[in-house]
Amino acid sequence: MPKPSAALASRHRYGPDASQFGDLYEGGDRGIAVLIHGGFWRDRYDLTLMEPLAADLVERGWTAWNIEYRRLGSGGGVPETLDDVGAAIDHLAELGLDLARVVAIGHSAGGHLAAWAAAREDPRVPLTAYVSQAGVLDTKRAFELRLSDGVAEHFLAASPIERPARIPGLLVHGSRDDTVPVELSEAFAVASGAELAVFDEDHFGHLDPSNPMWEAVIQWLAR
Repeated sequence: MPKPSAALASRHRYGPDASQFGDLYEGGDRGIAVLIHGGFWRDRYDLTLMEPLAADLVERGWTAWNIEYRRLGSGGGVPETLDDVGAAIDHLAELGLDLARVVAIGHSAGGHLAAWAAAREDPRVPLTAYVSQAGVLDTKRAFELRLSDGVAEHFLAASPIERPARIPGLLVHGSRDDTVPVELSEAFAVASGAELAVFDEDHFGHLDPSNPMWEAVIQWLAR
């Protein structure tokens, strides 16, 4: 699946900072998928990571809202990154869209942000479901494991996911993931009641629309 052309997306700002924007790919009436990229919350990574998934979702009749946010190195951290994700989702109310079905899909650090967003209190735009792809779902454990040189210490000594979401959740993880160990999703599934799907895959297969881990997401969303 080729990346979607920039001409197919409209860019919308939800705040004054250079990183406070999202690209909207309008598709059919299946719902809105909020895409949240990973990269261990660092600004060397951006929303282009999720563009292949945006293209696939549009082909399947979804509207994709691929968001950027402040990251470590560009004003991010706690609470700025969390504030931005919440504001980006709530900005959907300004775009004249049908908000009956809004699903967050996040990869790696974005999986943490999707699960966090699913548990927000009194959001302007509530999520109806969330998907974590190899999510860094236990930030304390991520620090203990020194994932990505202990980046969790810099990002979020104060941002655990303190309560499980009351909406459906899917956790997808590769058993061969040596970037974010599958134990983080396994433990979160027990704590939250979210559905867990584990594949004989690595960390980055989630970003390939032809990968079976993405097909599992599509099938789950179709229920």
